[in-house]
Amino acid sequence: MTARGAAGRCPPTTWLTPLLLLVCPLVRGSITEEASEHCSHMIGNGHLQFLQQLIDSQMETSCQIAFEFVDQEQLKDPVCYLKKAFFLMQDIMEDTMRFKDNTPNAYVIVKLQELSLRLKSCFTKDYEEQGKACVRTFYETPLQLLEKIKNVFNETKTLLKKDWNIFSKNCNDSFAKCSIQGHERQKERHSDPQLPRFTFHLLVPSIILVLLAVGGLLFYRRRWRSHREPQTVDSPMERPEGSPLTQDEDRQVELPV
Repeated sequence: MTARGAAGRCPPTTWLTPLLLLVCPLVRGSITEEASEHCSHMIGNGHLQFLQQLIDSQMETSCQIAFEFVDQEQLKDPVCYLKKAFFLMQDIMEDTMRFKDNTPNAYVIVKLQELSLRLKSCFTKDYEEQGKACVRTFYETPLQLLEKIKNVFNETKTLLKKDWNIFSKNCNDSFAKCSIQGHERQKERHSDPQLPRFTFHLLVPSIILVLLAVGGLLFYRRRWRSHREPQTVDSPMERPEGSPLTQDEDRQVELPV
């Protein structure tokens, strides 16, 4: 077979043309059906049960972990959301969802990673071109993270059942809008005129309170010192007996009239 024929194209031989014109559509149709069957049934109920067991085995805690995931408020298109979530979910399972080796939970993670690798053939690659678009950092509990992962698999399964080729949709425009919105928000934070005004309104009362506190402290210290210092001028009632001024007054009283 020639290289042209090996590539899946019909050779231009005249006597084979009628037969191959009939065979080639059948081959293409069988490949399409295989791909359809492949993507539509790739996520089974067993995978979702594995995820639910993983969720049920987790300890309830209020401790939160940080991870990057799709911001659904920015990316409202469900297909584009799942394409981006699928891309991020692979990193989460690799770096964040880590369990002790040779345990049931570690086994589940390995199975889910294998499933993600097989699912790549059902997604076009536009979700990788703008990696950080439509993404933000979440701070949630491990249970909340696992619920997110399960929802992604469940929704992906539902859409693939309806249309096996649905994730071939080009989402570059949707991802680009997220990037533009992100740049605009950064500019607003840097150039927002209300931010200095807010800082001024917050700073002035603080300065006034500090000045009042310092003034009160100085006033209190001054009064405390005034009570501790001895009086410099004595009143006549407080002069001790026998002082020179008292003796002079006594002598004046004894003088004859």
